[in-house]
Amino acid sequence: MAATPDGCVHYVRSCLLKAPCCGKFYVCRLCHDGEENHQMDRFKVREVKCGACNTIQEAQQTCKECAVKFGEYYCDICHLFDKDKKQYHCQPCGICRIGPKEKYFHCTKCNLCLATDLKDNHKCVENVSRQNCPVCMEDIHTSRIGAHVLPCGHLLHKTCFEDMCITGAYRCPLCMHSAFNMKEFWEERDKEIAQSPMPTEYRDTTVKIICNDCQAHCTVSFHVLGMKCSSCGSYNTAQDDNPVLRE
Repeated sequence: MAATPDGCVHYVRSCLLKAPCCGKFYVCRLCHDGEENHQMDRFKVREVKCGACNTIQEAQQTCKECAVKFGEYYCDICHLFDKDKKQYHCQPCGICRIGPKEKYFHCTKCNLCLATDLKDNHKCVENVSRQNCPVCMEDIHTSRIGAHVLPCGHLLHKTCFEDMCITGAYRCPLCMHSAFNMKEFWEERDKEIAQSPMPTEYRDTTVKIICNDCQAHCTVSFHVLGMKCSSCGSYNTAQDDNPVLRE
């Protein structure tokens, strides 16, 4: 596979990596993995081929023969060549991240780099990024797609979260906690219920529920449009028992 000044669909680079597993040359590990029945270990790459003069050489940022720069950014740990996206190598994560570095911090409990505005402002879940995305079931930690942190602390790919919102889903696929601030939605539900009284025979019916947002167990009025948690006001609830009709 010939390298081009633009590299491939994944990265902008002017060299090919020699796969340590099979000895074949590919522009990047993702191109390799898409063609082969095994995966390339980026950390074991030792040689590259210049896309301009075809010289095979030790992995480095600039060609030793023609001085072509293989990438504006180069990491000699990940062997990542790419255009400058303010990347930085995070030692605890073990991989390169898109920066700039000063806008991110590494949460030691979540074991993940997060935006600085989430410092002391997110719920930690130990090693959360080592779990696959619960929507697409693909890896999150090494994914080139950014992660979205839900209020419950679980992670989704940003694109998966956006798709989830488009479909009208509002709960974490793992724990069922609301995925964003639902205050306005609950206020609308209050109005809908006020305008839609239950038939007379069901007006005094109660039901036991559990709230997915605050975990409270309570007994509330039954309504087909939703049962409101008496503790936090959420409609993200689940019926915990059969409705009880009052005589």
